[in-house]
Amino acid sequence: MLDLSLAVGHHLLIFAIFGIICAEVWAVRPGLNSAAVARIASLDLWYGILAAAILVVGFCRAIFAAKGWAYYSHNAFFWAKLGTFAIIGLLSLTPTLAFMRWRKSALQPSEAHIGTVRRYVQLELGLFILLPVFAAAMARGYGQF
Repeated sequence: MLDLSLAVGHHLLIFAIFGIICAEVWAVRPGLNSAAVARIASLDLWYGILAAAILVVGFCRAIFAAKGWAYYSHNAFFWAKLGTFAIIGLLSLTPTLAFMRWRKSALQPSEAHIGTVRRYVQLELGLFILLPVFAAAMARGYGQF
Protein backbone atom coordinates (compact mmCIF):
# COMPACT_ATOMS: atom_id res chain seq x y z
CA MET A 1 0.00 0.00 0.00
CA LEU A 2 2.93 2.37 0.70
CA ASP A 3 4.21 1.94 -2.86
CA LEU A 4 0.80 2.80 -4.33
CA SER A 5 0.29 5.78 -2.02
CA LEU A 6 3.70 7.24 -2.83
CA ALA A 7 3.21 6.68 -6.57
CA VAL A 8 -0.23 8.34 -6.59
CA GLY A 9 1.00 11.25 -4.46
CA HIS A 10 4.06 11.73 -6.66
CA HIS A 11 1.99 11.74 -9.85
CA LEU A 12 -0.60 14.15 -8.46
CA LEU A 13 2.14 16.54 -7.38
CA ILE A 14 3.74 16.36 -10.83
CA PHE A 15 0.41 17.09 -12.52
CA ALA A 16 -0.16 20.02 -10.16
CA ILE A 17 3.24 21.59 -10.81
CA PHE A 18 2.76 21.09 -14.55
CA GLY A 19 -0.51 23.00 -14.27
CA ILE A 20 1.22 25.83 -12.42
CA ILE A 21 3.97 26.09 -15.02
CA CYS A 22 1.33 26.19 -17.77
CA ALA A 23 -0.57 28.87 -15.85
CA GLU A 24 2.61 30.93 -15.51
CA VAL A 25 3.32 30.60 -19.24
CA TRP A 26 -0.21 31.85 -19.91
CA ALA A 27 -0.17 34.61 -17.27
CA VAL A 28 3.26 36.16 -17.90
CA ARG A 29 2.53 38.40 -20.86
CA PRO A 30 2.77 42.04 -21.84
CA GLY A 31 0.65 44.49 -19.90
CA LEU A 32 0.90 42.97 -16.43
CA ASN A 33 -0.59 45.13 -13.70
CA SER A 34 0.02 44.86 -9.95
CA ALA A 35 -3.01 42.57 -9.41
CA ALA A 36 -1.77 40.17 -12.09
CA VAL A 37 1.74 40.23 -10.63
CA ALA A 38 0.32 39.40 -7.18
CA ARG A 39 -1.61 36.43 -8.63
CA ILE A 40 1.46 35.18 -10.49
CA ALA A 41 3.61 35.54 -7.36
CA SER A 42 1.06 33.49 -5.42
CA LEU A 43 1.13 30.82 -8.12
CA ASP A 44 4.90 30.83 -8.00
CA LEU A 45 4.86 30.29 -4.23
CA TRP A 46 2.80 27.14 -4.82
CA TYR A 47 5.29 26.17 -7.52
CA GLY A 48 8.06 26.18 -4.92
CA ILE A 49 6.00 24.31 -2.34
CA LEU A 50 5.06 21.64 -4.88
CA ALA A 51 8.66 21.31 -6.09
CA ALA A 52 9.82 20.64 -2.53
CA ALA A 53 6.99 18.14 -1.98
CA ILE A 54 7.87 16.36 -5.24
CA LEU A 55 11.46 15.93 -4.09
CA VAL A 56 10.42 14.60 -0.67
CA VAL A 57 7.81 12.19 -2.03
CA GLY A 58 10.04 11.20 -4.95
CA PHE A 59 12.96 10.30 -2.72
CA CYS A 60 10.65 8.47 -0.32
CA ARG A 61 9.37 6.56 -3.31
CA ALA A 62 12.89 5.77 -4.51
CA ILE A 63 14.04 4.63 -1.08
CA PHE A 64 10.99 2.99 0.53
CA ALA A 65 8.81 1.80 -2.35
CA ALA A 66 8.78 -1.51 -4.21
CA LYS A 67 11.85 -1.12 -6.46
CA GLY A 68 14.06 0.48 -3.82
CA TRP A 69 17.15 2.66 -3.94
CA ALA A 70 19.33 -0.03 -5.52
CA TYR A 71 17.15 0.06 -8.63
CA TYR A 72 16.94 3.85 -8.98
CA SER A 73 20.49 4.74 -7.99
CA HIS A 74 21.85 2.60 -10.83
CA ASN A 75 19.61 4.01 -13.53
CA ALA A 76 20.82 6.73 -15.92
CA PHE A 77 17.25 7.88 -16.60
CA PHE A 78 16.65 8.42 -12.88
CA TRP A 79 19.67 10.72 -12.74
CA ALA A 80 18.66 12.41 -16.01
CA LYS A 81 15.19 13.03 -14.56
CA LEU A 82 16.63 14.36 -11.31
CA GLY A 83 19.16 16.54 -13.15
CA THR A 84 16.48 17.94 -15.45
CA PHE A 85 14.27 18.72 -12.46
CA ALA A 86 17.22 20.51 -10.83
CA ILE A 87 17.88 22.54 -13.99
CA ILE A 88 14.20 23.50 -14.13
CA GLY A 89 14.46 24.57 -10.49
CA LEU A 90 17.52 26.69 -11.17
CA LEU A 91 15.84 28.28 -14.20
CA SER A 92 12.83 29.11 -12.03
CA LEU A 93 14.94 31.34 -9.79
CA THR A 94 15.02 34.17 -12.35
CA PRO A 95 11.22 34.37 -12.67
CA THR A 96 10.71 33.93 -8.92
CA LEU A 97 13.06 36.80 -8.11
CA ALA A 98 11.41 38.94 -10.79
CA PHE A 99 7.92 38.24 -9.41
CA MET A 100 9.08 39.19 -5.92
CA ARG A 101 10.74 42.35 -7.21
CA TRP A 102 7.69 43.32 -9.28
CA ARG A 103 5.32 42.66 -6.40
CA LYS A 104 7.39 44.70 -3.98
CA SER A 105 7.80 47.69 -6.29
CA ALA A 106 4.08 47.77 -7.24
CA LEU A 107 5.18 49.23 -10.59
CA GLN A 108 4.25 47.72 -13.91
CA PRO A 109 7.20 45.67 -15.19
CA SER A 110 8.72 46.66 -18.52
CA GLU A 111 7.92 44.69 -21.66
CA ALA A 112 11.58 43.67 -21.89
CA HIS A 113 11.58 42.24 -18.36
CA ILE A 114 8.30 40.45 -18.98
CA GLY A 115 9.72 38.96 -22.19
CA THR A 116 12.81 37.70 -20.40
CA VAL A 117 10.81 36.09 -17.61
CA ARG A 118 8.37 34.59 -20.12
CA ARG A 119 11.26 32.94 -22.00
CA TYR A 120 12.54 31.39 -18.77
CA VAL A 121 9.09 30.01 -17.92
CA GLN A 122 8.69 28.65 -21.46
CA LEU A 123 12.09 26.98 -21.19
CA GLU A 124 11.04 25.40 -17.88
CA LEU A 125 7.94 24.02 -19.59
CA GLY A 126 9.96 22.72 -22.52
CA LEU A 127 12.34 20.87 -20.22
CA PHE A 128 9.46 19.60 -18.10
CA ILE A 129 8.26 17.57 -21.08
CA LEU A 130 11.41 15.43 -20.73
CA LEU A 131 10.46 14.28 -17.22
CA PRO A 132 7.74 11.78 -18.20
CA VAL A 133 9.95 10.50 -21.03
CA PHE A 134 12.75 9.78 -18.55
CA ALA A 135 10.28 8.33 -16.04
CA ALA A 136 8.77 5.95 -18.59
CA ALA A 137 12.20 4.74 -19.72
CA MET A 138 13.32 4.32 -16.11
CA ALA A 139 10.20 2.38 -15.11
CA ARG A 140 10.78 -0.08 -17.94
CA GLY A 141 14.36 -0.79 -16.91
CA TYR A 142 16.16 1.19 -19.58
CA GLY A 143 19.34 2.93 -18.46
CA GLN A 144 20.47 0.41 -15.85
CA PHE A 145 24.18 0.46 -15.13
